Amino acid sequence: MAWMTRANAPPRTRRERLGDGPARGPHRARAMSGSGAGSRGGGARTRGNLLPGCPPRPPPGVMDLSVPGYSPSFKRPPETLRLRRKRGRSLGAAERPEPATRRAARAAGLPLRPFPAAGRGGGGGPAGARRNPFARLDNRPRAASEPPEGPPRGQQEAPGRFLDSNQENDLLWEEKVPERTAITELHQTPHVSFSESDIPPSESTELPVDWSIKTRLLFTSSQPFTWADHLKAQEEAQGIIQHCRATEVTLPQSIQDPKLSTELRCAFQRSLIYWLHPALSWLPLFPRIGADRKMAGKTTPWSNDETLQHVLMSDWSVSFTSLYNLLKTKLCPYFYVCTYQFTILFRAAGLAGDDVITALISPTTRGIREAMKNEGIEFSLPLIKENGPEKRKASGTGLRHGEEQAISDEDEEESFSWLEEMGVQDKIKKPDVLSIKLRKEIHEVQMDHRPESVVLVKGMNTFTLLNFLINCKSLIATSGPQAGLPPTLLSPVAFRGATMQMLKARSVNVKTQALSGYRNQFSLEITGPIMPHSLHSVTMLLQSSQNGSFSAGLYTHEPTAVFNICPPKDNVLDKEAVHEELANCGLHPKTLDHLCRTPVLGKLSLRHVEMSDYIYNWRS
Repeated sequence: MAWMTRANAPPRTRRERLGDGPARGPHRARAMSGSGAGSRGGGARTRGNLLPGCPPRPPPGVMDLSVPGYSPSFKRPPETLRLRRKRGRSLGAAERPEPATRRAARAAGLPLRPFPAAGRGGGGGPAGARRNPFARLDNRPRAASEPPEGPPRGQQEAPGRFLDSNQENDLLWEEKVPERTAITELHQTPHVSFSESDIPPSESTELPVDWSIKTRLLFTSSQPFTWADHLKAQEEAQGIIQHCRATEVTLPQSIQDPKLSTELRCAFQRSLIYWLHPALSWLPLFPRIGADRKMAGKTTPWSNDETLQHVLMSDWSVSFTSLYNLLKTKLCPYFYVCTYQFTILFRAAGLAGDDVITALISPTTRGIREAMKNEGIEFSLPLIKENGPEKRKASGTGLRHGEEQAISDEDEEESFSWLEEMGVQDKIKKPDVLSIKLRKEIHEVQMDHRPESVVLVKGMNTFTLLNFLINCKSLIATSGPQAGLPPTLLSPVAFRGATMQMLKARSVNVKTQALSGYRNQFSLEITGPIMPHSLHSVTMLLQSSQNGSFSAGLYTHEPTAVFNICPPKDNVLDKEAVHEELANCGLHPKTLDHLCRTPVLGKLSLRHVEMSDYIYNWRS
């Protein structure tokens, strides 16, 4: 019987079981013939081909013999399905044909990388660098003689490896800015586009004035900062009194034992004080731009209470008016108004080289500028080239609707007058008024939310701006975590309804690796809304306490970096007269002299400061 024959058959090899070799012996031949009634494989496959008109399927043994290299379940694919890599790398460049895309690029005149002469495998030549297929055609490796395109790596890196918690909001603010066409009509003046002669040297005995708000300062030194920790009750009280009474304190150039210096510790306490309105201890009120994530989930009882919102806004209006009156009488040097959309810097007359009160608003949108124009507020866009009708439109002179329409009609007639001179005015279709209007508005929309949208208001127009901001409903968010919350007021001096706040400072001692082992590295971290006067005061103190040797990493609230621009000045001010008028503004005389200087940083801000032997070396 068939099953007895199969049982008595000698064991098959692995090659025979997988069907990759010829059958050996009579038993294997009978099994492949399929004539036995008891053959399980043959019977099963014969039953599978019982449809009429279909040829019978050959038994598996016949498939093994008819198709060379056949393998059940594709355990060993046949040679016809195997992927063989062509050994083309071993051939020389002369034997390999040039790709069609490379020939087309060469015909178009594009610079290309040298074609590799030999591959990495097989050949005896050196391995050729493989080109990235996703790179541009002109992405060739830079030769050693070519200078690098950008600044050195050391200048591009951040001064510290620490991340700022408040920089999250700056990144959120940048993410909200949509990608638009770059603005090409920047104001090409020495105040905006600096040449080598306009930029002061990076090494100096004084730092350039920086009007941006810092969110974090990280000082490092080889000498400890333990003198800044654990102030005594008497030292803390004396520092507050010195701040409120604007007492002038002068420290020596070098202090031998800073920890025992009461004057130093009191002056440090004084430099950390600032004034804030409104003051809600459970809510972070700075920064306001992009702060929805940090305010989410906080208790905001005024969000759905219109009566409470009205009370908050009424108190805020009183505080805002008080600050402006102090600024006007030169008892307050400057202050900031921080909203959820933009930030405003008000400066007293005499600061930054201006002879009148100035206000910088950044970033702005077309809607805000149109609303200011409708209120009769005259303003300018310092970073936008102003000429012809664009100057009249951007200056916000508050023209009537009829006058603006007449000016636009005159511009349209002038733009198509050359068609009449050529005699083809009837053959060429003129664009309609709507298309012309949309084309003119595209430029204004492109600069929204960008640093180029900064607005400058001068003189008595700042008072009109004050009334505009108090009555502007869009100044307060109507939805989200900041709904119903008035803007934040920041000032270096006290004002009506303000709350005294302190910047947070802490010192940390770490060990860093050096050539001879480990050495002590001391650091002092200051966080909070750090205004320009605090930055200058702290650097003056460290100059005495650290014997003129320290470094600092400065983290900027990005929307305020553009406050360092310097618009053209009408006249040069007398420094002595300015100091006499601002003598009662509450700042140290050296700090006041520092803030009266003309800004030179442009749209940038200080990022890294290093002092060595009482000489500053800064980078923006």
